[in-house]
Amino acid sequence: MGKDYYKILEVAKGASQDEIKKAFRKKAHECHPDKANGNEAKFKEINEAYQVLGDPKKRGQYDQFGSSFENMQGAGGFGGFDGFRDFSGAANGFNVNMDDLGDIFGGIGDMFGFGGGGRSRSASGRDLQLLVNIDFMDAVFGIDKEVIINKQVICDRCKGNLAEPGTKIETCGICKGTGQTTRVQRTILGNMQVNTVCESCRGEGKTYSKLCTKCSGKGRVMDRVSLKIKIPAGIDNNETIRLSGQGEAGDKGATAGDLYLKVQVTPKPGFERSGADVKTEVNISFTQAALGDKIDIETVHGPVKLKVPAGAESGTVFKLRNKGIERLQGSGRGDHLATINIKTPRNLSRKQKELLKELNL
Repeated sequence: MGKDYYKILEVAKGASQDEIKKAFRKKAHECHPDKANGNEAKFKEINEAYQVLGDPKKRGQYDQFGSSFENMQGAGGFGGFDGFRDFSGAANGFNVNMDDLGDIFGGIGDMFGFGGGGRSRSASGRDLQLLVNIDFMDAVFGIDKEVIINKQVICDRCKGNLAEPGTKIETCGICKGTGQTTRVQRTILGNMQVNTVCESCRGEGKTYSKLCTKCSGKGRVMDRVSLKIKIPAGIDNNETIRLSGQGEAGDKGATAGDLYLKVQVTPKPGFERSGADVKTEVNISFTQAALGDKIDIETVHGPVKLKVPAGAESGTVFKLRNKGIERLQGSGRGDHLATINIKTPRNLSRKQKELLKELNL
Protein backbone atom coordinates (compact mmCIF):
# COMPACT_ATOMS: atom_id res chain seq x y z
CA MET A 1 0.00 0.00 0.00
CA GLY A 2 1.36 3.42 -0.93
CA LYS A 3 2.43 5.86 1.74
CA ASP A 4 0.36 8.91 2.54
CA TYR A 5 3.00 11.62 2.44
CA TYR A 6 0.51 14.31 3.45
CA LYS A 7 -0.34 12.34 6.57
CA ILE A 8 3.35 11.80 7.35
CA LEU A 9 4.00 15.56 7.29
CA GLU A 10 0.60 16.23 8.87
CA VAL A 11 -0.53 18.71 6.22
CA ALA A 12 -3.69 18.98 4.15
CA LYS A 13 -3.66 17.84 0.54
CA GLY A 14 -4.20 21.42 -0.59
CA ALA A 15 -1.34 22.77 1.56
CA SER A 16 0.94 25.40 0.00
CA GLN A 17 4.64 24.82 -0.58
CA ASP A 18 5.43 27.13 2.33
CA GLU A 19 3.17 25.11 4.63
CA ILE A 20 4.82 21.87 3.52
CA LYS A 21 8.29 23.30 4.06
CA LYS A 22 7.34 24.55 7.53
CA ALA A 23 5.87 21.17 8.48
CA PHE A 24 9.04 19.40 7.28
CA ARG A 25 11.27 21.65 9.36
CA LYS A 26 9.18 21.12 12.47
CA LYS A 27 9.01 17.33 12.20
CA ALA A 28 12.69 17.00 11.20
CA HIS A 29 13.55 18.92 14.35
CA GLU A 30 11.39 16.62 16.48
CA CYS A 31 12.62 13.32 15.06
CA HIS A 32 16.31 13.92 14.34
CA PRO A 33 18.32 10.82 15.38
CA ASP A 34 20.87 12.85 17.35
CA LYS A 35 18.20 13.94 19.81
CA ALA A 36 17.53 11.88 22.94
CA ASN A 37 13.98 11.10 21.80
CA GLY A 38 14.85 11.01 18.11
CA ASN A 39 13.53 8.40 15.70
CA GLU A 40 15.76 7.56 12.72
CA ALA A 41 13.12 5.54 10.90
CA LYS A 42 10.57 8.30 11.29
CA PHE A 43 13.17 10.88 10.29
CA LYS A 44 13.86 9.00 7.03
CA GLU A 45 10.15 8.77 6.34
CA ILE A 46 9.69 12.50 6.89
CA ASN A 47 12.48 13.31 4.46
CA GLU A 48 11.12 10.86 1.91
CA ALA A 49 7.77 12.61 2.08
CA TYR A 50 9.36 16.02 1.70
CA GLN A 51 11.43 14.92 -1.32
CA VAL A 52 8.14 14.32 -3.07
CA LEU A 53 5.79 17.00 -1.76
CA GLY A 54 8.51 19.63 -1.71
CA ASP A 55 8.96 19.31 -5.49
CA PRO A 56 5.91 20.59 -7.43
CA LYS A 57 6.53 18.20 -10.35
CA LYS A 58 6.92 15.12 -8.17
CA ARG A 59 4.00 16.21 -6.05
CA GLY A 60 1.82 16.42 -9.15
CA GLN A 61 2.77 12.86 -10.14
CA TYR A 62 2.10 11.67 -6.61
CA ASP A 63 -1.31 13.35 -6.53
CA GLN A 64 -2.15 11.78 -9.90
CA PHE A 65 -1.04 8.21 -9.27
CA GLY A 66 -1.80 8.01 -5.56
CA SER A 67 -1.09 4.53 -4.16
CA SER A 68 0.60 3.49 -7.44
CA PHE A 69 3.19 6.19 -7.00
CA GLU A 70 5.90 3.86 -5.66
CA ASN A 71 5.67 1.72 -8.79
CA MET A 72 6.88 4.69 -10.83
CA GLN A 73 10.37 4.22 -9.38
CA GLY A 74 11.07 1.21 -11.56
CA ALA A 75 9.70 2.91 -14.68
CA GLY A 76 12.10 5.81 -14.83
CA GLY A 77 10.22 7.84 -12.28
CA PHE A 78 12.12 8.94 -9.20
CA GLY A 79 13.48 7.22 -6.13
CA GLY A 80 12.60 7.60 -2.51
CA PHE A 81 14.87 8.21 0.46
CA ASP A 82 17.42 5.43 0.88
CA GLY A 83 19.22 6.51 4.03
CA PHE A 84 21.95 8.88 5.17
CA ARG A 85 24.72 9.61 2.70
CA ASP A 86 28.08 11.27 2.78
CA PHE A 87 28.45 14.08 0.26
CA SER A 88 30.10 11.65 -2.15
CA GLY A 89 26.89 9.62 -2.36
CA ALA A 90 24.26 12.30 -1.94
CA ALA A 91 23.37 12.40 -5.60
CA ASN A 92 22.63 8.66 -5.58
CA GLY A 93 19.86 8.86 -3.06
CA PHE A 94 19.25 11.77 -0.73
CA ASN A 95 19.33 15.22 -2.26
CA VAL A 96 18.23 18.16 -0.10
CA ASN A 97 18.05 21.78 -1.12
CA MET A 98 19.97 23.70 1.56
CA ASP A 99 17.61 26.64 1.19
CA ASP A 100 14.69 24.39 2.10
CA LEU A 101 16.34 23.56 5.42
CA GLY A 102 16.33 27.24 6.42
CA ASP A 103 16.59 27.65 10.16
CA ILE A 104 17.27 23.97 10.73
CA PHE A 105 20.85 25.08 10.09
CA GLY A 106 20.18 28.44 11.73
CA GLY A 107 18.07 28.86 14.85
CA ILE A 108 18.16 25.14 15.66
CA GLY A 109 21.42 24.58 13.84
CA ASP A 110 23.30 23.56 16.97
CA MET A 111 21.38 20.32 16.95
CA PHE A 112 22.89 19.50 13.56
CA GLY A 113 26.34 20.85 14.37
CA PHE A 114 26.16 24.02 12.27
CA GLY A 115 25.62 26.48 15.09
CA GLY A 116 28.25 29.05 15.94
CA GLY A 117 31.66 28.09 14.63
CA GLY A 118 34.64 30.37 14.85
CA ARG A 119 35.97 32.88 17.31
CA SER A 120 33.35 34.45 19.54
CA ARG A 121 32.18 37.82 18.32
CA SER A 122 32.59 40.68 20.76
CA ALA A 123 29.59 42.92 21.21
CA SER A 124 29.82 46.60 20.38
CA GLY A 125 29.11 49.05 23.18
CA ARG A 126 25.58 50.30 23.76
CA ASP A 127 24.46 53.64 22.43
CA LEU A 128 23.39 56.08 25.15
CA GLN A 129 20.95 58.98 25.12
CA LEU A 130 21.05 61.96 27.42
CA LEU A 131 18.68 64.91 27.81
CA VAL A 132 20.38 68.33 27.94
CA ASN A 133 18.49 71.50 28.95
CA ILE A 134 19.70 74.91 27.74
CA ASP A 135 18.33 78.44 27.66
CA PHE A 136 16.96 80.12 24.55
CA MET A 137 19.97 82.41 24.22
CA ASP A 138 22.38 79.48 24.65
CA ALA A 139 20.69 77.83 21.69
CA VAL A 140 21.12 81.03 19.67
CA PHE A 141 24.82 81.52 20.34
CA GLY A 142 25.96 78.02 21.41
CA ILE A 143 27.53 77.05 24.70
CA ASP A 144 30.17 74.75 26.18
CA LYS A 145 28.53 72.45 28.67
CA GLU A 146 29.64 69.70 31.04
CA VAL A 147 27.53 66.56 31.34
CA ILE A 148 27.96 63.61 33.70
CA ILE A 149 26.90 60.09 32.73
CA ASN A 150 27.18 56.62 34.22
CA LYS A 151 28.42 54.14 31.65
CA GLN A 152 30.58 51.09 30.98
CA VAL A 153 34.19 52.11 30.34
CA ILE A 154 37.35 50.15 29.60
CA CYS A 155 38.78 48.78 32.83
CA ASP A 156 41.67 51.00 33.88
CA ARG A 157 43.39 48.13 35.69
CA CYS A 158 43.72 45.58 32.88
CA LYS A 159 43.25 48.14 30.04
CA GLY A 160 40.61 45.86 28.59
CA ASN A 161 42.79 42.76 28.11
CA LEU A 162 40.91 40.86 30.88
CA ALA A 163 44.04 39.66 32.75
CA GLU A 164 45.34 40.75 36.12
CA PRO A 165 48.40 42.97 35.48
CA GLY A 166 51.62 40.96 35.60
CA THR A 167 49.95 37.60 34.95
CA LYS A 168 50.27 35.41 31.86
CA ILE A 169 48.04 35.44 28.81
CA GLU A 170 48.65 32.34 26.72
CA THR A 171 47.37 30.86 23.48
CA CYS A 172 44.66 28.29 24.11
CA GLY A 173 46.19 24.82 23.93
CA ILE A 174 42.96 23.22 22.74
CA CYS A 175 42.10 25.40 19.73
CA LYS A 176 45.64 26.76 19.16
CA GLY A 177 44.36 30.32 19.25
CA THR A 178 41.68 29.92 16.58
CA GLY A 179 38.79 30.08 19.03
CA GLN A 180 37.16 27.03 17.45
CA THR A 181 37.41 23.27 17.42
CA THR A 182 36.52 20.81 14.66
CA ARG A 183 34.49 17.66 15.13
CA VAL A 184 32.58 15.18 13.00
CA GLN A 185 28.84 15.62 13.26
CA ARG A 186 26.16 13.33 11.95
CA THR A 187 23.58 15.34 10.00
CA ILE A 188 20.75 14.71 7.59
CA LEU A 189 23.36 15.04 4.87
CA GLY A 190 25.61 12.43 6.41
CA ASN A 191 28.78 12.80 8.45
CA MET A 192 30.23 16.28 8.18
CA GLN A 193 33.11 18.21 9.70
CA VAL A 194 31.80 21.20 11.59
CA ASN A 195 33.46 23.99 13.55
CA THR A 196 32.23 24.94 17.01
CA VAL A 197 33.30 27.52 19.59
CA CYS A 198 36.14 26.19 21.72
CA GLU A 199 34.73 25.22 25.11
CA SER A 200 38.09 25.72 26.84
CA CYS A 201 38.60 29.41 25.95
CA ARG A 202 34.98 30.15 24.91
CA GLY A 203 36.11 31.36 21.53
CA GLU A 204 38.74 33.78 22.85
CA GLY A 205 41.72 31.84 21.54
CA LYS A 206 43.51 32.80 24.76
CA THR A 207 43.65 31.61 28.34
CA TYR A 208 44.44 33.65 31.45
CA SER A 209 46.37 32.51 34.49
CA LYS A 210 44.42 35.07 36.52
CA LEU A 211 41.55 37.32 35.51
CA CYS A 212 41.56 41.02 36.36
CA THR A 213 40.48 41.53 39.97
CA LYS A 214 38.71 44.79 39.20
CA CYS A 215 36.51 43.81 36.24
CA SER A 216 36.51 40.02 36.87
CA GLY A 217 37.76 39.42 33.34
CA LYS A 218 35.05 41.44 31.62
CA GLY A 219 37.36 44.20 30.43
CA ARG A 220 34.79 46.86 31.36
CA VAL A 221 33.59 48.52 34.54
CA MET A 222 30.80 50.94 35.37
CA ASP A 223 32.05 54.46 36.03
CA ARG A 224 30.82 58.04 36.40
CA VAL A 225 32.22 60.07 33.51
CA SER A 226 32.32 63.83 32.99
CA LEU A 227 32.26 65.08 29.41
CA LYS A 228 32.73 68.61 28.09
CA ILE A 229 30.57 69.12 25.04
CA LYS A 230 30.03 72.01 22.66
CA ILE A 231 26.42 72.90 21.88
CA PRO A 232 26.57 74.58 18.45
CA ALA A 233 24.99 77.96 17.74
CA GLY A 234 21.60 77.57 16.10
CA ILE A 235 20.58 74.28 17.74
CA ASP A 236 16.80 74.00 18.02
CA ASN A 237 14.48 72.40 20.52
CA ASN A 238 14.39 68.54 20.40
CA GLU A 239 17.31 68.33 17.99
CA THR A 240 19.94 65.67 18.69
CA ILE A 241 23.73 65.82 18.73
CA ARG A 242 25.61 62.57 18.05
CA LEU A 243 28.99 62.05 19.72
CA SER A 244 30.67 59.12 18.02
CA GLY A 245 32.39 56.65 20.34
CA GLN A 246 31.20 58.36 23.52
CA GLY A 247 28.67 55.65 24.40
CA GLU A 248 29.53 52.55 26.41
CA ALA A 249 32.81 50.73 25.82
CA GLY A 250 32.59 47.63 23.63
CA ASP A 251 33.05 44.11 24.94
CA LYS A 252 36.64 42.83 24.80
CA GLY A 253 37.94 45.69 22.69
CA ALA A 254 34.94 45.97 20.37
CA THR A 255 33.81 49.34 19.05
CA ALA A 256 32.31 51.74 21.58
CA GLY A 257 28.74 52.93 21.17
CA ASP A 258 27.67 56.52 20.48
CA LEU A 259 26.22 59.17 22.77
CA TYR A 260 23.11 61.01 21.61
CA LEU A 261 22.36 64.33 23.29
CA LYS A 262 18.75 65.42 22.92
CA VAL A 263 18.55 69.18 23.43
CA GLN A 264 15.60 70.84 25.10
CA VAL A 265 15.47 74.63 24.88
CA THR A 266 13.75 76.71 27.54
CA PRO A 267 11.61 79.38 25.77
CA LYS A 268 12.33 83.10 26.22
CA PRO A 269 9.23 85.18 27.03
CA GLY A 270 8.29 87.50 24.18
CA PHE A 271 10.41 85.63 21.60
CA GLU A 272 9.14 82.99 19.21
CA ARG A 273 11.45 80.97 17.01
CA SER A 274 10.61 79.82 13.49
CA GLY A 275 13.61 78.01 12.02
CA ALA A 276 16.38 80.60 11.92
CA ASP A 277 13.94 83.52 12.24
CA VAL A 278 12.85 85.18 15.48
CA LYS A 279 9.41 86.72 15.90
CA THR A 280 8.34 89.41 18.37
CA GLU A 281 5.38 91.73 18.78
CA VAL A 282 5.69 95.48 19.53
CA ASN A 283 2.94 97.74 20.80
CA ILE A 284 2.83 101.34 19.55
CA SER A 285 0.41 104.15 20.23
CA PHE A 286 -2.28 105.41 17.90
CA THR A 287 -0.29 108.63 17.50
CA GLN A 288 2.94 106.78 16.60
CA ALA A 289 1.08 104.79 14.00
CA ALA A 290 -0.57 107.86 12.53
CA LEU A 291 2.44 110.17 12.52
CA GLY A 292 5.26 107.62 12.28
CA ASP A 293 8.15 107.19 14.72
CA LYS A 294 11.46 105.49 15.47
CA ILE A 295 11.11 102.75 18.06
CA ASP A 296 13.46 100.27 19.78
CA ILE A 297 13.09 96.60 18.81
CA GLU A 298 14.69 94.06 21.14
CA THR A 299 16.44 91.35 19.12
CA VAL A 300 18.67 88.44 20.20
CA HIS A 301 21.58 90.67 19.16
CA GLY A 302 20.42 93.62 21.26
CA PRO A 303 18.15 96.63 20.62
CA VAL A 304 17.73 97.90 17.06
CA LYS A 305 16.06 101.14 15.91
CA LEU A 306 13.08 100.59 13.64
CA LYS A 307 11.48 103.37 11.62
CA VAL A 308 7.71 103.05 11.61
CA PRO A 309 6.25 105.00 8.69
CA ALA A 310 3.28 107.33 9.13
CA GLY A 311 -0.01 105.55 8.62
CA ALA A 312 1.29 102.12 9.71
CA GLU A 313 -1.48 99.58 10.23
CA SER A 314 -1.79 97.11 13.07
CA GLY A 315 -0.46 93.68 12.15
CA THR A 316 2.22 95.01 9.80
CA VAL A 317 5.38 92.85 9.95
CA PHE A 318 8.77 94.54 9.65
CA LYS A 319 11.77 92.44 8.71
CA LEU A 320 15.16 93.14 10.27
CA ARG A 321 17.55 91.23 8.06
CA ASN A 322 20.30 89.05 9.56
CA LYS A 323 19.11 89.79 13.10
CA GLY A 324 17.90 86.23 13.65
CA ILE A 325 19.67 82.94 14.52
CA GLU A 326 22.73 81.29 12.99
CA ARG A 327 21.68 78.59 10.55
CA LEU A 328 22.90 75.23 11.87
CA GLN A 329 22.81 73.63 8.42
CA GLY A 330 23.95 76.26 5.97
CA SER A 331 25.36 79.76 6.23
CA GLY A 332 24.28 83.15 7.50
CA ARG A 333 21.56 84.11 9.92
CA GLY A 334 17.82 84.29 9.81
CA ASP A 335 15.82 87.50 10.22
CA HIS A 336 13.98 89.22 13.04
CA LEU A 337 10.30 89.68 12.26
CA ALA A 338 8.60 92.41 14.31
CA THR A 339 4.80 92.62 14.23
CA ILE A 340 3.31 96.04 15.04
CA ASN A 341 0.25 96.18 17.27
CA ILE A 342 -1.52 99.54 17.59
CA LYS A 343 -2.94 100.21 21.00
CA THR A 344 -6.39 101.79 20.85
CA PRO A 345 -6.62 104.69 23.33
CA ARG A 346 -8.95 104.29 26.29
CA ASN A 347 -10.46 106.57 28.93
CA LEU A 348 -10.40 109.60 26.63
CA SER A 349 -11.44 112.97 27.98
CA ARG A 350 -14.32 114.88 26.41
CA LYS A 351 -11.89 117.23 24.68
CA GLN A 352 -9.86 114.36 23.26
CA LYS A 353 -12.99 112.72 21.95
CA GLU A 354 -14.07 115.95 20.28
CA LEU A 355 -10.65 116.33 18.65
CA LEU A 356 -10.85 112.80 17.27
CA LYS A 357 -14.29 113.50 15.87
CA GLU A 358 -12.92 116.60 14.17
CA LEU A 359 -10.12 114.53 12.65
CA ASN A 360 -12.77 112.04 11.43
CA LEU A 361 -10.26 109.15 11.58
